Amino acid sequence: MANIKSQIKRNRSNAKHAQRNKAVRTSLKTSMKKVRVAVAEGDAEVAQARSRETARALDKAASRGIVHKRTAARRKSRLAKAANKVGAAAE
Repeated sequence: MANIKSQIKRNRSNAKHAQRNKAVRTSLKTSMKKVRVAVAEGDAEVAQARSRETARALDKAASRGIVHKRTAARRKSRLAKAANKVGAAAE
């Protein structure tokens, strides 16, 4: 346990940030799963719409440092690829 006043406060703020970051990562996983479910069902419009929403959320998370920018780019790319594949098959 820390004895220094500034470190005690830092521990509290780190716990708060960790909790917020965990919530953001969890919501990202959920939104990515929704895209994959829409792709599996073959619903092109829903897949594309959810893919855009998820891409935006990934960009926000990357800018805040919750996920690495290359990780966000990779995930966006894979989701867009899957959504576009369903869209091309629908046409």
